[in-house]
Amino acid sequence: MINDDHSTSDYDSSESHSGASSYQNKRKRKASTRKNNSNNSQSLLREPVQSVFSGDAYPHTSSSHVIISPGALQDTLLEWYGTVQAIRGMPWRKPYNPYLGPEERSQRAYEIWVSEIMLQQTQVTTVIPYYMRWMEMYPTVRDLATADIDEVNALWKGLGYYSRASRLLAGAQKVVANYHGMLPVNARDLEANIPGIGRYSAGAIASIAYGEHVPIVHGNVHRLLSRFLAVYAPPKAKATLDILWAAAAAMVDFNGSTSELLKYPGDINQALIELGSTICRVRDPSCDACPLRPWCRAYELSRPGYMPAADIEDVCSFCEPLRETNVTTFPMKMNRKKPREELDIVNVIEWTSSMGERWFLMVRRPDRGLLAGLYEFPTTSNVARTTSTAAQAKIPLTVLGKLLKYAVLPYDLKNRSEAHSDHFMITTIKPASDVLHVFSHIKKTYRPQWVVVHGGESPPPLKVCSFALSTTGTADSVKSHQPNDALWVRLEDVPGVNMGTGVAKVWKTVEKLWR
Repeated sequence: MINDDHSTSDYDSSESHSGASSYQNKRKRKASTRKNNSNNSQSLLREPVQSVFSGDAYPHTSSSHVIISPGALQDTLLEWYGTVQAIRGMPWRKPYNPYLGPEERSQRAYEIWVSEIMLQQTQVTTVIPYYMRWMEMYPTVRDLATADIDEVNALWKGLGYYSRASRLLAGAQKVVANYHGMLPVNARDLEANIPGIGRYSAGAIASIAYGEHVPIVHGNVHRLLSRFLAVYAPPKAKATLDILWAAAAAMVDFNGSTSELLKYPGDINQALIELGSTICRVRDPSCDACPLRPWCRAYELSRPGYMPAADIEDVCSFCEPLRETNVTTFPMKMNRKKPREELDIVNVIEWTSSMGERWFLMVRRPDRGLLAGLYEFPTTSNVARTTSTAAQAKIPLTVLGKLLKYAVLPYDLKNRSEAHSDHFMITTIKPASDVLHVFSHIKKTYRPQWVVVHGGESPPPLKVCSFALSTTGTADSVKSHQPNDALWVRLEDVPGVNMGTGVAKVWKTVEKLWR
């Protein structure tokens, strides 16, 4: 589940700004005024719940999935958010400042964009130090646009889902090239024109940085609204998403309200995100602490003996029959698609000199797809699980034939005495323990083998551009970014190469063979 927490704009409360101070005071007065009407808020929200117990199902009205008049709900949510927005110390979350100019607002959009992408599939506590390092290295979108993929991946190392980093880089380059270094000011253009920005991220950026009245639905918000509206249907179905997006849109549609409290949709969206992340959790939701509990359909249905009268004319035909009614029943649980299983043969190829120098061969993955732009040991992917040990031992010779300029003598050469010292020859092939690594859609079994090559006074020349890495992870010569670039890396520098977590596990496993 995505842990996506976001912020508002670039106003520092310690700053001396009379207009901003007036704005903050107005918010407090408006919140106090509306709170007095909270007893009537449920009747303003939408039609009353109508449901009835029938066998093992709980029929209910279709109107129960619609937010009609959200005013009191918005007030309560914003009042709660004002008490918690700073608790988790997220550096990208700042009070909204309506007085920012275009450049400053675009900078806020960049900060929110970076945080949004980092928070996908990643916990807030993990993201914060990465975000801080990122903003130090690339403080503006123009700074990011001048980077290259190896630098970006090095900074991203350990965060996972590396395609996010490459999309940020591609997006920044397009912003600089096509938009004069300023992100588009509305969700439609953000989603349509900037790589890696979808409907959710576009809504978050546009509402928080630019004040556009656009909704967000993803991860925590999806779960929160599913429970709030008691939507019990396949969670990824278009009809389900339409209901949730409509509800989220109602929450940021203030119907021309002039209330200072309700002007800024980014506050509402962040409040929904925060509530879903910290209160309406997947397991063990803290319903007693939830400000929306008086209106929550799931909570209402979970009360023992709750069976109000049925409205036969408005019975919902969309939801699946309910067989239990507690808050965690929602959203509807779906059987996860089992990840496909694949077996990869990983060839950890070492060249050792007569003086004891040790270099390891690595190749760069293509710029698109799984683990884009990262390095790995030469790998034969998705081989049959019936592959024999003898067949596996023949793979390194084939791999080396594709990567090296000159032929390598096979491991099974019978008369080794005939090999000249300048000839490159495989002298060792030793299997290591399998390494399991699970991606979101693939269950990988890496089967490593340590392959040692001797011969010559320097590592075997490569067919593709090669360069050595220093201990800082930077290139000693001109870099090439073509897919499948190969390079020889000194033993001590291998851990610093930009590689995925699974490849790092392989390296640690193979190291045990000589330690």
